[in-house]
Amino acid sequence: MKVAQVRIARPTDRLEEVVAFYEQGLGLPRLCAFEGHAGYDGVVLGLPGREYHLEFTRHEAGSACPAPSRDNLLVLYVPDPVELEQVRGRLEALGHHLVEPENPYWRDKGFTFEDPDGWRVVLCQTAGI
Repeated sequence: MKVAQVRIARPTDRLEEVVAFYEQGLGLPRLCAFEGHAGYDGVVLGLPGREYHLEFTRHEAGSACPAPSRDNLLVLYVPDPVELEQVRGRLEALGHHLVEPENPYWRDKGFTFEDPDGWRVVLCQTAGI
């Protein structure tokens, strides 16, 4: 199977806060945004380019999406330690603080943050697998 793109889509009742976490804090580029599409507003962010992206949507009737557990993770591999510290600094400047990872494997690999909905993001200081 050839896959042209991968999109991870998630609803939220905190669209602006969640988008600020990923766009301003993590530095993911905004690919597009929409309003009033069948009752939905949303933003699509690149991960890190156009092939992989995150979509956050809000429905006019409500879009609660609590995190299912502290071990549901989005892991971003950031091999450059200077860039990793810059991202950490931006997130902390926005009021986000490090959280203790559920799985101790991630403790020595990088930094774990929670987005405004409680979903966890690990910034892993390696080149990936």
